[in-house]
Amino acid sequence: MRDPQGNPGAGAGGDGHGCAHADGDARRQHDALEVKMLLIRHKFLVLSGKGGVGKSTVAVNLASALASAGRRVGLLDVDLHGPSVPGLLGLDYAPQPGRAGGIAPAEVADNLWAMSIQFFLPADDDAVIWRGPRKYSAIREMLSAVDWGHLDCLVVDAPPGTGDEALALVELLGSGTGAIVVSTPQRVAVSDVRKALTFCATLELPVLGVIENMSGFVCPHCGETTDVFLSGGAEAMAADLGVPFLGRIPMDPAVVQAGERGVPHVVACAGSPTAEAFENAIEPLLRMTERPAHGVHAVAAEPTA
Repeated sequence: MRDPQGNPGAGAGGDGHGCAHADGDARRQHDALEVKMLLIRHKFLVLSGKGGVGKSTVAVNLASALASAGRRVGLLDVDLHGPSVPGLLGLDYAPQPGRAGGIAPAEVADNLWAMSIQFFLPADDDAVIWRGPRKYSAIREMLSAVDWGHLDCLVVDAPPGTGDEALALVELLGSGTGAIVVSTPQRVAVSDVRKALTFCATLELPVLGVIENMSGFVCPHCGETTDVFLSGGAEAMAADLGVPFLGRIPMDPAVVQAGERGVPHVVACAGSPTAEAFENAIEPLLRMTERPAHGVHAVAAEPTA
């Protein structure tokens, strides 16, 4: 994958289309993408209806917990305008050639590899200023270029909302893809999650579960959990819509501190109640990845007003 800021059509008005060379690149990327996706048994698309709910932190800790449980896991950061995974994992990675002629992902730990759009930007402060078609091209290029090899699961940290990037990911990831939707307890966040579930239902994307993040505050002194917001909103919504509920993750200062150090909380604070909450959340995913199948079986969301 080339430096995205230097690609033809990567500016505010370009879309990377319009010539035979671009069409040929697209066909080659499509063919490479199909081959590489066949090597990945399951894809977990981590979505949120809005920003600020801790989606990236949840994605990082789910991926790390799955890897610690013995699964071969890839973590893909496709949040084009706000990539957080490199910081949360303490990664400063210059993309290297992979064994299959593409790009090797960064090795994070045993069984865990990561790739982020941030690795292709000239500087950390550079902004991605692209229109929809260019975003689609960039996501397709990244998915087709990374040499993940055989994985039990690919955890994809998607941008917030249900716009161009989410649409592109659902189309390009193909079969074996399911959504994990992250919310916080507040009513406005739960309302936006309903929209994300409507998105999943419209695209016939299976919903693997809903996670309520920042559900109660863990006192750093006594360890007692206090509800800062009304808790249980996401769980009630999941029950109302008939989708699985994967659990509540408390608002724990230790999660923030681990992220600042570039270490997943489930590694930095293994055995803590919050780490156990993440581990409980992956139990259905562990059962799923035990089955040697490409299909994802989960309840499709059919939200009501």
